[in-house]
Amino acid sequence: MLYSLARPLLFSLSAEHSHELTLAMLRKRAGKLWPGAVPHRPRQVMGIEFPNPVGLAAGLDKNGDCIDGLADLGFGFIEVGTITPRPQPGNPKPRLFRVPEAGGIINRMGFNNLGVDYLVGAVKSSRYKGVLGINIGKNKDTPVEDAVQDYLACQQKVHAYATYLVVNVSSPNTPGLRELQHGEALDKLLGTLREAQTRLDQQHRRRVPLVIKIAPDNTEEELHAMAEAFVAHGIDGVCVGNTTLSREGVKGLANAEEQGGLSGAPLTPIANQALATMSTALRGRIPIIGVGGINSAADALEKQRLGAELVQVYSGLIYQGPGLVGDIARAWK
Repeated sequence: MLYSLARPLLFSLSAEHSHELTLAMLRKRAGKLWPGAVPHRPRQVMGIEFPNPVGLAAGLDKNGDCIDGLADLGFGFIEVGTITPRPQPGNPKPRLFRVPEAGGIINRMGFNNLGVDYLVGAVKSSRYKGVLGINIGKNKDTPVEDAVQDYLACQQKVHAYATYLVVNVSSPNTPGLRELQHGEALDKLLGTLREAQTRLDQQHRRRVPLVIKIAPDNTEEELHAMAEAFVAHGIDGVCVGNTTLSREGVKGLANAEEQGGLSGAPLTPIANQALATMSTALRGRIPIIGVGGINSAADALEKQRLGAELVQVYSGLIYQGPGLVGDIARAWK
């Protein structure tokens, strides 16, 4: 009821202005006013105790400014970022668009963030003691062949503050980024980061699982090849997936032709197919976080049925409100 009153105001603004207003409210801890209670549904995944299986996907709080405010909404875990070594403005505005007739969002934000040093300061200032994922990427002007160094720089700076680390090689809005999902480029990235993970774990005397976030647009053959690479390198978790370049489900609608990644309800079948394929390929050897197109508890349970041990939401919050978190937690089996 509370969100149904707030949504018309938020939707009367441009998508990015609404996003900025939401962040401002979260920084002011407006989530404390939210009346919904989220039940305790503990899950042990990657050696981490999650209070419930519902997480916030990366992208909403890129700079870690709203961690405490987001915690008020009852998430079992919060993922901040994507963060890059150096600050960057992202793509020119407008770059965020609603497709309300289909419950979709298109974004081409382009990893706009204030840089890894700012994020570390924000995390250190937070009072949050829960499960925190930090999502890392490369700067737009870093050549793809040098991308490993960007990921390594971020990993070294955030390791001491992350509960788990997410390597984002799946955004469609950074040129060349998705090339890192395949072949020698993937092997080089995984090998370098796993070696650094072992060293940093020993240095800080704490285990920080390494998760890879992949795109839902990969072919079945590509997903199987990635699964074997993840197992071979000892990766701790796989996040399936990110936004899609497909326009299935939104063709002919307003904003549907905008460039960028599509999320929300139209992503559901594409993300679920990728999840099912990855689950089959992994055969339980690595846990999966299911994200993409979760707009109801039923959607989350379908992710669970297909092989996800945890789920994350973002676009669903925009259309359904924070009550979605509790709905999913209560329904989780």
